[in-house]
Amino acid sequence: MTGEIPRTGELTPDIVREALGLPALPTAHIPEADIANRPPALCKGCPHTDSFRALNEALSGFEDPQVFSDIGCYTLAALPPLEAVHSCVAMGASIGMAAGAAHAGYSPAVAAIGDSTFSHGGITPLLSAVQQNVNLNVLVVDNSTVGMTGTQRSMSTGATLDQIIIGTGISEEHFRIIEPTPRNHAANVEVMRDELAHDGPRVIVARRTCIEALKVRPS
Repeated sequence: MTGEIPRTGELTPDIVREALGLPALPTAHIPEADIANRPPALCKGCPHTDSFRALNEALSGFEDPQVFSDIGCYTLAALPPLEAVHSCVAMGASIGMAAGAAHAGYSPAVAAIGDSTFSHGGITPLLSAVQQNVNLNVLVVDNSTVGMTGTQRSMSTGATLDQIIIGTGISEEHFRIIEPTPRNHAANVEVMRDELAHDGPRVIVARRTCIEALKVRPS
């Protein structure tokens, strides 16, 4: 209330020290370096690359497809060269956003969500979408880990994830599992096109272990 601590913006250790009447810590000047810009990108060999390449091709015949991403490594699919994601807001939001787009008349509406994020915030909106029979496509990119924060083990992957998805009421006829690899590209595009042609909620799981996770736990 007195102004020593800002009401908005970033709160840094130096601001707190000044507010407490403590001397500022010594700082060092870091010289600028002429380093080439390197935008963030998916790792070489990342399964998400193959998943979104297949999705891009499957959606290529549609006039105005809408793809909503969740929070994870796969959010980088919004950037070149993939440019496969149109919107991303918050963790757990992708399925609800895609459902809202479907209710508004957009088709196809696709939600892309990771296995760990699905267990964190995707189950409830999928339950709702199934109950309302929303014309929705969900792509679960299951890389068997929490890749973005250090390859921790996911709460739901593999058979556990499949059981959870079926438990939401998704029709087994429209629950498909693919392996995102260059070798399977044509077959994966065909699976996606097949599901995009149907009405109602559909789920495709693109399952291949994170390339970085394999380095720390090969099994």
